[in-house]
Amino acid sequence: MDYPKTRRAARDASSEFYFTGEPCKHGHLAPRITKRGQCVECRKAEWKTENERRKSLPKSEASKASGRRYYERNKELTILRAKINADRNVESVRESKRNWKARNKDYTQIDGNVRRRRLREATPKWVDSTERARIKTKYAEARRKQKETGVRYVVDHDIPLKGQRVCGLHVYENLVVMPFSANARKSNKF
Repeated sequence: MDYPKTRRAARDASSEFYFTGEPCKHGHLAPRITKRGQCVECRKAEWKTENERRKSLPKSEASKASGRRYYERNKELTILRAKINADRNVESVRESKRNWKARNKDYTQIDGNVRRRRLREATPKWVDSTERARIKTKYAEARRKQKETGVRYVVDHDIPLKGQRVCGLHVYENLVVMPFSANARKSNKF
């Protein structure tokens, strides 16, 4: 999307964001929020530190009392929700996800497009056809292991493409074949 170049132009156009093309004082090259004039990345960092601060605070007596009152008023519903969550097995969760994807193909396509774009952006320019062939062997290995064992295998980036501290590249040396469950536990941690 094309953002206005200045804050004034963004206000005139009633745009939520504007993009100057210059880094902010913290070095982020990102759109800025029209209302505050602040970089989006700086705002995210602010939210994160504020949320961490709130989580670390001890709960007040008033907050604890409010939670107890809610539980007393909604005891049956709270117990029912806990039972439903405990009874849900992995297959029913997978089935509901499959149904959701079938009903919401446009969102699923967007997710796939984002994933493909992230891989494309993380692939260096020096990766040639022979390197791409080596990368494909990792994916073939994952499919082979899945057929042999019946356990779902995936190709994981050892250094995640979108990590919190460091971002890796989509190259052969950064790829690891592992069971899906282990990959889900690892998430995007390095």
